[in-house]
Amino acid sequence: MRRAILAASFVCSLSAQAWAGLPVSTEKTVGWQSVDQDGNARLHLHFFWAKSCPHCKKAVPFLDSLASRHPWLAVHSYELSESPVNRDLFEKTLTRLGQPPTPVPAFVFCGRTVVGYHDEATSGASLEEQVLDCYAMIRAGRPIVSGEAAVQLPLLGKVDPGALSLPVFTVVIAGLDAFNPCAFFVLLSLLSLLVHARSRLRMAVIGGIFVFFSGAVYFLFMAAWLNLFLLMGRTTWVTVTAGVVAVLVAGINIKDYFWFKRGVSLSIPEGAKPGLFARMRGLVNAASVPSMIVGTIVLAAAANSYELLCTAGFPMVFTRVLTLHNLSASAYYAYLAPYNVVYVIPLGVIVLLFTAALGSRKLKENEGRRLKLLSGLMMLGLGAVLLAAPTLMDSVLTALAILAGAVALTACASRLEGRDARGSRS
Repeated sequence: MRRAILAASFVCSLSAQAWAGLPVSTEKTVGWQSVDQDGNARLHLHFFWAKSCPHCKKAVPFLDSLASRHPWLAVHSYELSESPVNRDLFEKTLTRLGQPPTPVPAFVFCGRTVVGYHDEATSGASLEEQVLDCYAMIRAGRPIVSGEAAVQLPLLGKVDPGALSLPVFTVVIAGLDAFNPCAFFVLLSLLSLLVHARSRLRMAVIGGIFVFFSGAVYFLFMAAWLNLFLLMGRTTWVTVTAGVVAVLVAGINIKDYFWFKRGVSLSIPEGAKPGLFARMRGLVNAASVPSMIVGTIVLAAAANSYELLCTAGFPMVFTRVLTLHNLSASAYYAYLAPYNVVYVIPLGVIVLLFTAALGSRKLKENEGRRLKLLSGLMMLGLGAVLLAAPTLMDSVLTALAILAGAVALTACASRLEGRDARGSRS
């Protein structure tokens, strides 16, 4: 029975390698160079890929061509999604090189890792140049220095592409998610009531506890999404479902800009507001510190159950993109933590400003509508990319381009709205 299982596993491995069109590799360790029977130096390039990765498939013809042009080059192929052995080899190789987990396609040679493939003219040309440089080093007998190939960027200089894209994506999405109109409404209403207590200490304590537990509840919510996606695996239909849900949520938020609270709306229901206000007034009149703290925690939990409706698409999209990367369990949660820190920064700033000035302000309807439009446009772009080309999420430029487009369209809509308002008054 055991032999049958092993045989079946071997057949599956062969079929996976046949998909890539490259020789089957069974190495237990990754090496960079060897010498053939004629005494000539050979360079070994290790290609890590996944069946669900379209960019990996695009790289196969180029690698075939590269190997045929340079007989001294040996290309080894490792499919990750269906082979725990290959995944383990990939992780151990990156660990040995002192590099963070990276997405695929990944090309490992000469102690370095090149991540991503676009086309032969750009990524292919760069990869071939590095392979030729590496082979020249081997023939010259120069030592090979491990590390990831850096990319020269304007203003930033040399950066690590594998380590940059996901952290930047995390900050961009969390930063936009932070401008949650529902969270702003609850916090501003709470602080406006606390102004009447004329106590900076009470305002700072209640506001700080509210912000902290808002982040904690959001972290648990995102952890639930993360574990759900990890359980489902990297199947395409899960990514498509996440993209469809993101587009639907985006459509509802964009609708709210033009027809606020008409029809389906992802806002705090009017029926829930009296209960929230009652809890807020209870905090203002709390007689003891323990009851004030407990009341604030309960309010934060209750408010966040409604706030999740406003921007549920962002944590869903982010956690799905996260699970498309080969990371350890601790690394997944390590990305959730800074996401939630960025998420609560605007709320913390509001608490500090209110505490310093003992001021009072509420979120205006037009401000809430604009936040809805901005988040809706950003979510629409993210959902569209998940549906059409999920591997583009590995690029820093994708998140930045979607953000820039959403900000530009929101600014244009706001200016047109302001012009129409001035025209109607005149």
